[in-house]
Amino acid sequence: MSEKSISVTEAARNFSDCINRARYQGTTFIIHKGGKPVARIVPMEQKLSKGRELGSALEEALKDVHISKENAAAWLNELEEARTALPPPIDRWKS
Repeated sequence: MSEKSISVTEAARNFSDCINRARYQGTTFIIHKGGKPVARIVPMEQKLSKGRELGSALEEALKDVHISKENAAAWLNELEEARTALPPPIDRWKS
């Protein structure tokens, strides 16, 4: 799922497309007015979570996991390598 910031004017001109992209592609739109975020269009299936909920979920998921500091550092290095290898996202709104 991706997130896209657009102006109120863009949202008004492309409202149907925003709704379709939210529904079929899982795109979330942050609507800006005067350069400040004022609203959000999100897919109905997407649950917005709070940091506290994420922390609790991670704590629960990892409570029985025991890993050495070396393995944790190696995993973090591999994760960073994987992130840098990803191509940048395509912004289809820029044309």
